[in-house]
Amino acid sequence: MASLPFSALSLFFSLCVLLVLPTHSLTCTSQKFTNNKLYSNCTDLPVLKSYLHYTYNSSNSSLSVAFIASPAKPDGWTGWGINLNGTGMAGAQVILALKSSKGAPEVKTFNIISYGDIREERLSFDVWDLSAETNATSGEFTIYASVKLPEKVESFNHIWQVGAAVNNGKPVKHEFAAENKDAKATLELTTAQKTGKSANTTTPAGGNSTGNGTTGSSNTTTTGGKSGSYRIKEMNVGFCFAVFVLLASFIVF
Repeated sequence: MASLPFSALSLFFSLCVLLVLPTHSLTCTSQKFTNNKLYSNCTDLPVLKSYLHYTYNSSNSSLSVAFIASPAKPDGWTGWGINLNGTGMAGAQVILALKSSKGAPEVKTFNIISYGDIREERLSFDVWDLSAETNATSGEFTIYASVKLPEKVESFNHIWQVGAAVNNGKPVKHEFAAENKDAKATLELTTAQKTGKSANTTTPAGGNSTGNGTTGSSNTTTTGGKSGSYRIKEMNVGFCFAVFVLLASFIVF
């Protein structure tokens, strides 16, 4: 039987090393906060280059979040919110960070009655620990908040948005490009809480928008779990080991 050169086996081993490296990583996993707060989960939202970090406490149905996004222009605004009665902007209750002359963005809460009726007022659910900050390097705004969710909730629809300007302490309407229309999804809390596995916990809310773009889901990583890249890594390790044993059997000592 012809022997297989050790050089060929070494080449195969080198290729396997490349295969087992993680195939992708989430941007949110490298983001840090000035208060050094840690969140159980994070997700790269599918549009508007936005990110959500969150921890859900099922014992009191509270959700602690940090939402990161850049305003459409430096003097603009960013926002994240919840829609308990629908899937889009209309009917949502939101937390906005608005550019302010005071330095840090000003945080306000708004009820979106309709696209033409946005009211600055208290939300129907409890909100606390509200604050916001600006990343001097990237220009990103970070909104911090804790919200009270309905008891035993397993998922809810959330929205996010960015705008270019603020007028008299109120957000000026955002663009209506495809990615703006697609800034909505469903956050699956029960899936994110499972241990031992990470989950794709953000799914499109209400399907594709009427714009040219489509709403995509986003990957979520859970602390202590395994992301999709690591599951791929494990499959590659198994495949490489099997082939390695097969090729080694052809070597004649």
